[in-house]
Amino acid sequence: MEKAFDIQAYMTRGVERVVADALRATLKNPRESAYMLRFAAASKAASRKRAEAEKAGEHIPPFLIASITSSCNLHCAGCYSRCNHATTDEAPVKQLTGEEWLRIFDEADDLGVSFILLAGGEPLLRRDIIEAAGKKQNILFPIFTNGTFMDERYFDLLDKRRNLIPIMSIEGNRDVTDTRRGKGVYDRLIANMDELNRRGLIYGVSVTVTTDNIQEVSSKDFLDSLAQRGCKAVIYVEFVPVTEEASHLAPGDRERESLRDEIARLREEQQEMMFVSFPGDEKSSGGCIAAGRGFFHINSHGGAEPCPFSPYSDLNVRESGLKAALNSPLFEALRSGNLLADDHAGGCVLYEKRAQVEALLSKK
Repeated sequence: MEKAFDIQAYMTRGVERVVADALRATLKNPRESAYMLRFAAASKAASRKRAEAEKAGEHIPPFLIASITSSCNLHCAGCYSRCNHATTDEAPVKQLTGEEWLRIFDEADDLGVSFILLAGGEPLLRRDIIEAAGKKQNILFPIFTNGTFMDERYFDLLDKRRNLIPIMSIEGNRDVTDTRRGKGVYDRLIANMDELNRRGLIYGVSVTVTTDNIQEVSSKDFLDSLAQRGCKAVIYVEFVPVTEEASHLAPGDRERESLRDEIARLREEQQEMMFVSFPGDEKSSGGCIAAGRGFFHINSHGGAEPCPFSPYSDLNVRESGLKAALNSPLFEALRSGNLLADDHAGGCVLYEKRAQVEALLSKK
């Protein structure tokens, strides 16, 4: 009889690996390694909280994705957030306040969440929320930013609050990055990297992986150029197509396997950097880890969604809080059914099977 997949053990091993990689990446930086040692202790305590909850029949994921604003200054080609109308040029209304986000961070800390990924829109537009996050030292906050709002005040804040880790989006070389993100963005990112490196601050990059660029962005030349500028983390985000015309760019099983093998090699060869793939190899994790299995998403208005690529919600954390959101009818239906483990062509299973997600939502 095949042994049942243990999502709690799988996610705990993942957290331990990320923490170990982060410690290794900061060994030559006393201030960063001192914080990472404290965070490692906090992460172990959080793992114990999640394990106790699991024994009581409640699964708490170690990761949360928080899109703290629907505003962005860029119009990147193929942006899923704009396609889903989660990011617009209109003045945002009824978004969660800084105080409301701090309450969410407090509850996440109490539950045992170790990582909250801050996204948007452009998260650096919400300095009040970034400052609130900095106060929660038990949680690591990777900030997924386009990098264009990095300024002296932010550099100072990052120096003071070492749990805030900027993760800047880059597509590869100057031509590729500026073609997708806008002229001059690449040079701004390089200037930010040099300043962060000068100050001894840990930072990383996120790379949208497509069938076109997978070889380049995992190449020795590309990664060496990042390492020379002090980059300590590379997060590969698999491209999710938002139109049929772009579907060929989504990594399939062969590309995912290739990327997984490359990451294993890179972890051996680039000891002072950490490498993460999102969503990663779903087959080894028993299927998609969204909808609270490994993480879930809160949009800028408080809606609890399975993930940023699946913008469907039947509950708002503004009224309910995180714990109730984890047990929302939609999340329960997704976790108890077979949809998260379904085969799909590439990218995101929930995006590809969105009609079925909508059908589940309509039943609630």
